[in-house]
Amino acid sequence: MGEKCGGGDNRVVLRGRLIELDILRHTPGGVPILKFRIEHESIQTEGRASRRVSCEVAAVAFDREAKLLSTAQPGSLLAISGFLDRKGRSRHQLVLHATQIEFETEK
Repeated sequence: MGEKCGGGDNRVVLRGRLIELDILRHTPGGVPILKFRIEHESIQTEGRASRRVSCEVAAVAFDREAKLLSTAQPGSLLAISGFLDRKGRSRHQLVLHATQIEFETEK
């Protein structure tokens, strides 16, 4: 599949606030999985102009990151690293797969 688009990087770093947290589940193979949503707001520069960015992002965490996040409270600030993949096999929606999650404090 990666060869069709040239392969390469698919890395995302996103900071945001946890707004929705599903219950911790397990795959048929016993791997912990947790679905969640984060809200991101920032100021970004595009074409020499600043613009306000605001979005909600669907995400999923597996194994250690899922267990770590399962103890979080809505409203927690998170820094997430991961990659994007489509949600399901035939859908066009994207999901952030969190491979590293860090809790942040208010500044």
